[in-house]
Amino acid sequence: MRRVVIPVFPEVQTLDVHGPAEVFATASALSGGGAYAVEVVATEPGPVRTSTVALYPDTTMARFRGRIDTLLVPGGTGAAAAYDDERLIEFVSEAAARSRRVASVCTGAFLLARAGLLDGLRATTHWAGCAELARRHPEVEVDPEPIFVRDGDVITSAGVTAGMDLALAMVEEDLGREIALEAARWLVLFVKRPGGQAQFSAHLAGQMAERQPLRDLQAWIPDNLTADLTVPALAARACMSDRNFARAFRNETGMTPAAYVEAARVESARISLETGGERVEAVARRSGFGTVETMRRAFRRRLGVSPGSYRERFRSAA
Repeated sequence: MRRVVIPVFPEVQTLDVHGPAEVFATASALSGGGAYAVEVVATEPGPVRTSTVALYPDTTMARFRGRIDTLLVPGGTGAAAAYDDERLIEFVSEAAARSRRVASVCTGAFLLARAGLLDGLRATTHWAGCAELARRHPEVEVDPEPIFVRDGDVITSAGVTAGMDLALAMVEEDLGREIALEAARWLVLFVKRPGGQAQFSAHLAGQMAERQPLRDLQAWIPDNLTADLTVPALAARACMSDRNFARAFRNETGMTPAAYVEAARVESARISLETGGERVEAVARRSGFGTVETMRRAFRRRLGVSPGSYRERFRSAA
């Protein structure tokens, strides 16, 4: 029985707690039962306010005893106040010392950093908090890109639902790939997003347009990356003049049409490189780049590495 302990605080993000807990519970059931026991602890007895509904802890931090397999620290809007809660930070520090591995979800990384558990390590958190985490804790190497980051026995994840990806990765480590995949299927999750996958898709990097023709075009582009995606072709599809289309698209999405198309193609290519064994030439064609050289230039601009180096780095991280 692997003991998973989740310390909570007022205004904790509900899904940061229940998301990973459901993954562990599902994996435990699929493996025949008894694989994981999830315990929620709080500084005080009684219900804890969360971002949505009240949560009832199993015990208090003062009463908690014993060894821990996984210490999982959640985040949420309450993490700002929890950052200055000496009892909570002391518990996290002390519990980490008797844990096999330590993890955080979302802004729970701030609490790990406050307890000194991220010093000298690479870590991530919710994209909106990365700059602040780096400012407060310059001794931590903050990476705003990945869904989750593992550095030794410490694992930090990005915002909210990324905690479920993190939990699935831990299930695979503990119980094997088949159980992790089956748990993902039962929970109707994207089947195990790799930790090195980016927090942002091209859709999130560029805001959604207000005008319906432009919004429809944004949804159409990722499924038609090998089509003619020049400004004249896109403008014709949106029933606008070239000049008016280019100006409206940039004003409403924050990106030029060319930059948006390139971001969508890079995203498609990087996912192929992360998850498959296709030749780089085939990935370049299917992502709409046409040639490896064109794709290489785009990768250099956006990711700072070549497609080949990206694939090797991702495999090494995995």
